[in-house]
Amino acid sequence: MELPRYHRLRRPYYRLEGSACGACARRFFPPRPVCPSCRTAGLEPFTFSGRASLYSWSRVLQPARGFAPMAPYFVGMVRLEEGPLISAQLADVDGVDLAFGMALEMVTRKIRDAEEHGYIVYGYKFRPVLRETRPRT
Repeated sequence: MELPRYHRLRRPYYRLEGSACGACARRFFPPRPVCPSCRTAGLEPFTFSGRASLYSWSRVLQPARGFAPMAPYFVGMVRLEEGPLISAQLADVDGVDLAFGMALEMVTRKIRDAEEHGYIVYGYKFRPVLRETRPRT
């Protein structure tokens, strides 16, 4: 299978898909085959809503290899509405005063260029929730 197709088929990267335990109702991201809480095997797939809150963040000035063209950028610890705490890049935060607990939403964006393979890697990031504006009457 060609590499770009493989990444397009990876549900966690694009659909924020994890797993849920039927026995204890805990949810996990990324997906796990066994629940670490109650040891139940055969967890069911679970798609997260994409709504979250900002738990913590940091500005990256010296990025890892492959991320240099995007520097500086922000990464954060994000608490999904359904419970798990995950790390993710933050998007659309230039000029935004980040705050603990601020509402975020998942978006699919470019993560990095994979120059050695000749394709762009896409995946989930989180941005501040866009406020709906009322139409003028």
